[in-house]
Amino acid sequence: MHRRVFLTSLLGASAAAAGLTGCAKGDASAAAKGAATRPLADKVPAGTSLKIASYQDVQQLQFRLAKLPKLPFTVSSWVNIGAGPDVINAFRAKSLDLANNAGIPPIQAHYQGFDAKIVAINVTRKPNYLFATKPGSDIRTVREFKGRRLAFSQGQAQGVVLLRALKQAGLKYDEVKLVPLTSNQFLTALQSGQVDVAPLANSQAPAYLKQYQGKGAHTIKTDVVDLLNLLWAPQSVLNDPAKAAAIAAYIPAWAKGQVWQYEHPDTWNEEFYVKTQNLTTEQAKSITELANKPLFPPSWDEAIKWEQETADLLAEGGFVKKFDVSSLFDHRFESLAAEAVPAKYRR
Repeated sequence: MHRRVFLTSLLGASAAAAGLTGCAKGDASAAAKGAATRPLADKVPAGTSLKIASYQDVQQLQFRLAKLPKLPFTVSSWVNIGAGPDVINAFRAKSLDLANNAGIPPIQAHYQGFDAKIVAINVTRKPNYLFATKPGSDIRTVREFKGRRLAFSQGQAQGVVLLRALKQAGLKYDEVKLVPLTSNQFLTALQSGQVDVAPLANSQAPAYLKQYQGKGAHTIKTDVVDLLNLLWAPQSVLNDPAKAAAIAAYIPAWAKGQVWQYEHPDTWNEEFYVKTQNLTTEQAKSITELANKPLFPPSWDEAIKWEQETADLLAEGGFVKKFDVSSLFDHRFESLAAEAVPAKYRR
């Protein structure tokens, strides 16, 4: 969340030119391919540990409130990290083993020549993002984005939501001005007028409007969804049978934690939004009312199709090179999340 996305993409292009994409393919050859097909161990070996992303400490809070059983491995560190570019950098630095992101960071990692795999999928059916305008804006529809400065994060979910919204409105990329930023810079860019519009998470919008709605800022809702909420890990981590077994043991807890949060909105509002995010109870309720029901598909067919559409959309804009996204999925883990939750959360 703290680095310029276009710099990241340029580095990715340079890396590809230097042959790093070939390195990723090399990692995925021989040993890596063998590891990807080797059955997962039934038990996690003693002494196994993982470094797991937990942005704003959400995972620990979910697990504590849901009173889930103790994980059968050690979490050596819960890393407060969320944005795709930062996660990729942490993966490269070997300071992170498993992360929770949307569908676009794995595509960006592939483009940069870094080999990582998706190991769990949660499908979202309702929009998680809306578009916020700068104070004093007269923009009311996506069609009116034409000729405007739009905050664009190539390596994050917000970026693909913007691209899909533009395509749906019939706008070409050269008809708008895409301003390269990361999501943590969006609010400042809106406040200062650096951009006319930025995609904000539903959870961010209430606080922004509270401060700037009186000055003419407003939001624009669309039906554009970011379908995938996923877990992913570096191939080098998955090549370790002990760590792969630990990830397999973590996935059911990850799924159950999200189900618990969805089923206990009042408790979550108080314990997370009010106590840790300093929102009012009313603001918290406005967020949870928009929350997606967690859905863990037993089959990843829809997810793969969606991921391919996303990669193709980015390729059309020249942001990545076209490729087959099926290489991003480790199917050994495919059924684990669905098997851990009641039938109504499998879709």
